[in-house]
Amino acid sequence: MRIASVGSAFPEHYYSQEAITERLKAHWGPQMNSPQLLDRLYKNCCVDGRYLSVEPHEYYGINNFGQANDAWIKCAMEIGEQALCKALVGAGLTPGEIDAIFMISVTGIASPSLDARLANRLGFSPRIKRIPIFGLGCVAGAAGLARASDYVKAFPGEVAALLSVELCTLTLQKDDISMANLISAGLFGDGAAAAIIVGAEREQRGPQILATRSVFYPDTEHIMGWEITEKGFRIVLSPNLPALIEENLGGDMEEFLGDNGLTFDDIGCWVLHTGGPRILESTATALRLPREALEVSWECLRRMGNLSSASVLMVLEEFLRRRPAEGTYGVLAAMGPGFCSELLLLRW
Repeated sequence: MRIASVGSAFPEHYYSQEAITERLKAHWGPQMNSPQLLDRLYKNCCVDGRYLSVEPHEYYGINNFGQANDAWIKCAMEIGEQALCKALVGAGLTPGEIDAIFMISVTGIASPSLDARLANRLGFSPRIKRIPIFGLGCVAGAAGLARASDYVKAFPGEVAALLSVELCTLTLQKDDISMANLISAGLFGDGAAAAIIVGAEREQRGPQILATRSVFYPDTEHIMGWEITEKGFRIVLSPNLPALIEENLGGDMEEFLGDNGLTFDDIGCWVLHTGGPRILESTATALRLPREALEVSWECLRRMGNLSSASVLMVLEEFLRRRPAEGTYGVLAAMGPGFCSELLLLRW
């Protein structure tokens, strides 16, 4: 099983963190005792800029869940198509050669799902298997790769596509000045990423997927997720998340690598979800890694913010550009609502 290619795409609107901060200060400042808090908060996000689904002034005209979701469908179709086409070109394949497509998002909903709508636009096979996945949040990029690898393991002559579209800024809750919403507004951005995963009988280059593991942490559903309201998705984000990562991820990773005859020292590249500064710092602590081991994740966070499930695929795309030496072991990992983690062992 191999990851043959990854492609990404973004909305046309890109703004610096400073410009976004000024607009949010103008909006929330009258409701806050100290609007300057946003300057410190958003500088500490370590994000230089983000892609936005619509122009900044258009967010003020989105007043309910239906309007936000309509904007999500429009933008998601555009950049989802672009990302998938880039990934197919990178793998030297056509849309008609996809046997199964895994469609993931947690920032909007559609029925028919986006994969069905793209099937009509791109010309998928009428026998394509469609697997839309909702609710996994930030972990879904890694989970989607793992489920796609399960598919091509069962059907080694076939091709699976994974498409993640996350338009996080469309979930903005304009009347909510809770710390969780303020952090979300300064950290998350918009984008799409697609990956092509092929079975062992296909002649393709790219990193092998050697093993996968899912880990679920009981009684942690309060840590992260959404509250669904008439105004859309309201973020749930516990301050206990970094501690949960530090308490669990290291042991889970050590066990996973040990079961595959490896140790931390055998891993040459760490393909980790960008999360945010505290998440990356807690991840490095849990895995006993120096900051430079997560350089690519920090770089992706700086360029585009946290893109939820698409983030880890953006990091993977950058590693594919850098082309680690043949035989290098890598780990791709993410964590998300549940609370849970997904771990994949790769070899270039």
